[in-house]
Amino acid sequence: MGEIGRNWSWLLIPPWVILGVLLILVPILGFVTFDTINRQRSNTINLMKEKGAALIRSFEAGARTGMMGMWGGGYQLQRLLSETAQQSDIVYLIVTDHNGVAVAHSDPSMVGKTYAKELDPAGIARSARIEWREVRSESGELVFEVFRQFAPTRHPRPGRLMGRDSPRWQHTPWLERDWNQPHAIFVGLDMEPVEASRREDVTHTVVMGAGLLLLGLAGIVSIFLAQAYRSTRTSLSKVKAFTETLVYNIPIGLMVVDRDGNIALLNRTGETLLRLKASEAVNKKLKDVAPETFSKILREVKKVPVTEREINCRLGDGQWIPLDLIATSLGGNEKNSEECVFIFRDLSEVKRLKEEVERNKRLASIGMLAAGVAHEIRNPLSSIKGFATYFRDRYRDIPEDQEIAGVMIDEVERLNRVIGQLLEFARPMSIERETVPLPVLINHTIKMIEGDAAFKGIDIKLGDLENQGDVCLDKDKIKQVLLNVYINAMEAMEKGGTLRVEATRDIVKNTVSIVVTDTGKGIKDEDLEHVFDPYFTTKPTGTGLGLALVHKIVHAHGGEVGITSRPGSGTSVTITLPADGSTEAR
Repeated sequence: MGEIGRNWSWLLIPPWVILGVLLILVPILGFVTFDTINRQRSNTINLMKEKGAALIRSFEAGARTGMMGMWGGGYQLQRLLSETAQQSDIVYLIVTDHNGVAVAHSDPSMVGKTYAKELDPAGIARSARIEWREVRSESGELVFEVFRQFAPTRHPRPGRLMGRDSPRWQHTPWLERDWNQPHAIFVGLDMEPVEASRREDVTHTVVMGAGLLLLGLAGIVSIFLAQAYRSTRTSLSKVKAFTETLVYNIPIGLMVVDRDGNIALLNRTGETLLRLKASEAVNKKLKDVAPETFSKILREVKKVPVTEREINCRLGDGQWIPLDLIATSLGGNEKNSEECVFIFRDLSEVKRLKEEVERNKRLASIGMLAAGVAHEIRNPLSSIKGFATYFRDRYRDIPEDQEIAGVMIDEVERLNRVIGQLLEFARPMSIERETVPLPVLINHTIKMIEGDAAFKGIDIKLGDLENQGDVCLDKDKIKQVLLNVYINAMEAMEKGGTLRVEATRDIVKNTVSIVVTDTGKGIKDEDLEHVFDPYFTTKPTGTGLGLALVHKIVHAHGGEVGITSRPGSGTSVTITLPADGSTEAR
């Protein structure tokens, strides 16, 4: 791949290809852009003309209405014109006679002065055609001026007598002297907003044209590049796809570290095992991201090219995980190789199976022992209990003998219970699952110990159980588990304390966890790893089968049970069960 990566000759494109593309695209896009700009300007002019014409017609209608109300005259025309010119988009309004003299002006100081000398005032006053021009105001603003004949007495609909010869208007002030002559009206519209919009449109059009040019050029060039690249890509695509699929999906962790100690690759299994995200780990220093054990082995690989061992690896969250790890340099036997490959797999399941086999062997031995001696022990126990009962009843009048007989009976019954527990522990576990509301199950077991807890001064606190839903399990067996855990917790709190019971649900793993925490004396570190062993107990009167039975029941449900404890700080027991009744908690 390195040789291919250094060979970029296929990217070179002949200059005549680029020149030909430009000769074709530039004229076409230039014409389209120029035509678009012209059409935009034409549309803007038509819009302004229509706006000016509409204002003139509106002003004439207002003047005509004033004449009908007989309030006409130059003063009223000036007032109407001034009020109309107050609109924000109107720069000025002017009415002139046929000589160009302003008879009404939005600026009253300009009345009587000549306007638009460079135009033909008489021609404009006699023409009903809309004319326009662009001028600059005294302040330098660009103004779009619309002008034509001013004829307020002419009705817009034919057939109506509104002209100067109509008898109705023969003696009105409007027709005195100057008003008998043709007049013109000029409307100045502010072009700055329209011009700004037009400039923006022009800029947008030019940018779009340039963008289309670049896009077209890029498209055509891409065709040549794709054709040149196709031959190289075809030869590598199948191999690359197979290699990537193999690397990222093999059920073994794979991590590549470059010569600078940076992580270059981490596959999916590696992400899962090391609790890392490839997106966050790649290009980072191995010592900063991965467990410390990997850095130590990397230093060894520089001396010994191939290293294989089983390690206990501590992850970032503090959890320990057993790994079978092989580390090798990509350069084979070269000590100065550029990269190192770590191949590792999780041994947790292997170790769990080994421990399970050992535990099953022990349980099988206990079962055989229990089956062999249970009846042999129980038969003489029954005889001993019978004789003890006989002597207790016979010597009713001798308290000392009665007390001795009572002790014998109690001890025989205790021994019989131990044998019963032993037989139950050794017997194959039968699980009868049913759907049970978890809050109801926990609350029921709590009610069974409330009296003893209150007597011992123990405060029971429950977590939020309302949203935990249903679980599929053997209700009676799990009750037995919880009661065993509760009793152990209460016995650890001789002077009272707090017993807390919580439950959580993991939707991803589809499991529920019940956590029982006490504030008792705790468990020593050396005893913690033996708490599930049969007949291991730290209590003077304990049998050592309670937690062993708890472990067996939970394991039969496909779950797990774990204990964390510190002497003097209490103990926490976590029971994790499959929520759907599957044989294994995922």
